[in-house]
Amino acid sequence: MPVPPLVLERGSVVMKLPALSSPEWYTGLYVFDFGDQVAVGYTADEIAVLLESERFADGKVYRIHRAQPDGTLELKGVASSTFRSEDGIFFYRAEPAAAAADFEALTRLAGRTPPSCRVKVHLARIAGARYPELTVLIFPAEFTHDVAGWLERIGFEGGDFVEGGPSQVTGYAESGAVVRERAQLWPADSMARSAEEVLAAVDRVVQRVPA
Repeated sequence: MPVPPLVLERGSVVMKLPALSSPEWYTGLYVFDFGDQVAVGYTADEIAVLLESERFADGKVYRIHRAQPDGTLELKGVASSTFRSEDGIFFYRAEPAAAAADFEALTRLAGRTPPSCRVKVHLARIAGARYPELTVLIFPAEFTHDVAGWLERIGFEGGDFVEGGPSQVTGYAESGAVVRERAQLWPADSMARSAEEVLAAVDRVVQRVPA
């Protein structure tokens, strides 16, 4: 059976893709257009590896948002700059004890239900700020919606008020914040391969298959 056209959110495009077994399994993974071929099944970290290499820096990236059993994939183009930038969510508190409670609650909930990407978590203080105590989440910008959805699913409601965005990450880095505690969160099942493995396998049109 021929592979159907791929449907993009903005217009449509036809790509020559390999047939996929269990297409739904690929939802959330990525398609990389090398120019002379297209490969399916990369993770976000692996896409970053390709874009950071001089050879593939001009490749085009699409995220698989939905996949149908008949092989039809709904894709969204992703700017390469997204994989080189970070986003953040900042939960501000007036009191140290409240911020510490946020940090403890978040890391405890993450232990039960991990996020879908790597997330740095800081318990920090910015001297002189109106709300100087904060719990900070920093993650790859491509996963902004995923992290927001994850926080909703785990029921985390921290902060006297909340801010977010790449500019907040930049401001935080320049603020001279004192980090009192740190945690690194990882996905439960990280499929990402090493950079060496990714670059050695660029000739494969299907990068991974369901276990």
